[in-house]
Amino acid sequence: MKKVLLALAGMILAFSATAAQITDGKQYITLEKPVAGEPQVLEFFSFYCPHCYEFEEVFHISDNVKKKLPQGIKMTKYHVEFLGPLGKDLTQAWAVAIALGVEDKITAPMFNAVQKTQTVQTVADIRDVFIKAGVKPEEYDAAWNSFVVKSLVAQQEKAAADLQLRGVPAMYVNGTYQINPQGMDTSNMDTLVQQYVDTIKFLIEKK
Repeated sequence: MKKVLLALAGMILAFSATAAQITDGKQYITLEKPVAGEPQVLEFFSFYCPHCYEFEEVFHISDNVKKKLPQGIKMTKYHVEFLGPLGKDLTQAWAVAIALGVEDKITAPMFNAVQKTQTVQTVADIRDVFIKAGVKPEEYDAAWNSFVVKSLVAQQEKAAADLQLRGVPAMYVNGTYQINPQGMDTSNMDTLVQQYVDTIKFLIEKK
């Protein structure tokens, strides 16, 4: 019984120490102008951004953070249009992916097509990535100019403007805090992912 109590005490102390080490200006930055109504956890990215590619496809930080977040905490991903010649079109394509619920199917092949093989040079090439990923051509075409997709494009653009987004990848919590990757320990990938999770949980519970 004593061992169990000691173990529990150790866990509580470890959690307290973690929470105590999460500080404004280090792991996160409080925004000067909070934005009401933003998703609980919001990540911005671009298929043109090399750091976003590493964040998503090399280190899998985004996916691992998403898996470790407590139940009920939703992570939303928005594409930005200010990078690359097809930035606006890729933002619209990401809106199609959200509308069709195929974000997970599209992310890796689109990153590869844009950055690795550089086979995305036109809007038709973007469509081809979706078709090759298993999306039916008629579903893609119907979604492309739909009201839902237009609304999602406007939503992504508005969020980026309201939060005065300057670069990607970027992650925000409750429209009030921005995660600061420079304040994280990058020596170990598991530790890095856990820091993201701990910081997000801390900020969601922060009053």
